[in-house]
Amino acid sequence: MTKAIHVGGRPVWAEISLEAILHNLRVIRRHVGGKRMILAVVKSNAYGLGAVPISRALQKAGTEWFGVTCANEGIELRDAGIRKRILVLTGFWPGEEKRLIENNLTPTVTRVDDLRTLERAAKSRRGKSARVPFHLKINTGMNRLGILPAEIESFAAALAGCRHIQLEGTFTHFASAEDFKAKQTDDQEKLFRECLDRLRALGISPGIVHMANSGAICARPSTWADMVRPGAILYGYHQSFDPPEKKREIMGIMPLRPSLSLRARIISLRDIPAGQGVGYGARFITARPSKIAVINAGYADGVVRQRTNRGCALLRGRRVPLVGTISMDLTMLDVTDVPGAELGDVISIYGKDGNAAIEVSDVAPEIGTVTSDLLCALGRRVPKYYL
Repeated sequence: MTKAIHVGGRPVWAEISLEAILHNLRVIRRHVGGKRMILAVVKSNAYGLGAVPISRALQKAGTEWFGVTCANEGIELRDAGIRKRILVLTGFWPGEEKRLIENNLTPTVTRVDDLRTLERAAKSRRGKSARVPFHLKINTGMNRLGILPAEIESFAAALAGCRHIQLEGTFTHFASAEDFKAKQTDDQEKLFRECLDRLRALGISPGIVHMANSGAICARPSTWADMVRPGAILYGYHQSFDPPEKKREIMGIMPLRPSLSLRARIISLRDIPAGQGVGYGARFITARPSKIAVINAGYADGVVRQRTNRGCALLRGRRVPLVGTISMDLTMLDVTDVPGAELGDVISIYGKDGNAAIEVSDVAPEIGTVTSDLLCALGRRVPKYYL
């Protein structure tokens, strides 16, 4: 039986294993080689797991860079004592550039026009002689953010007129690094390297070169370059590779440890006759006399609604089905086959219980989503305990 953490208030909580995350960091370092820098992707509150405590632990372990989405995320880390480099991965909105510079956050240029905006903000600083460093993102096929390869020359011309900013790094992002049946990633890497060569031919050093996300870190050594950007694998979750046997191979090479356990206590037990509806819309009908448990966790806590009548949780080391429509605050489970189930018993929605385990990465493909989607669904009101 799972040993429960004492929780005041609603009996639902998350356990985040910093030990597991640091183990995964060591696995990644060993895999890519100690000379390469690691940029830990801690955007979206470290995938819902808590950016501040996780970044503090990673900084202490020697992580060189952190990746966030916006100035607010970066400032939160600065206020929490993170002094390592922080890259704002998705560019900046006009007006945000001053806050980036004031808080020593490294901006990303995703449009040629960004140079003019950034130069103006850097020039307005008082008493600062050093140039403001930035990274350039190149769109090689994701078609989301980044300058086009055709804009390399116009970027170089615009940069030549900027005396207060300096290109420190250049990167791209892969659209399908886990797909080994398609050649998109190979095409993206080839195009990116051509762009780097064109920058160099124009007398511009690309600086720190980085392109490898989690999938590429695991299985595409040619993409590792100067720095790698682990996201989901840092938290202990491998992607779904195509073909599937590739994942089994990678799991053997990179033995990650999942970092999240999500648990709740049974707050109600009800004996229900056969033929009765359970939950909103009676989307589950009991086929036999059943013992239905209710836990104080719903889709506002991270038990996503797509799991309605799909999948299981764990009780006393046994799998018990989720039944009925998952609501905002409550979820029902059929515990008929668990002898002695009682009020206060701990249900493990994710994590281990005895010899059994249900991980976020197991659930994601069952409901047609990705692991990071489920991690980010972890509700703000769920207390987090760092182990």
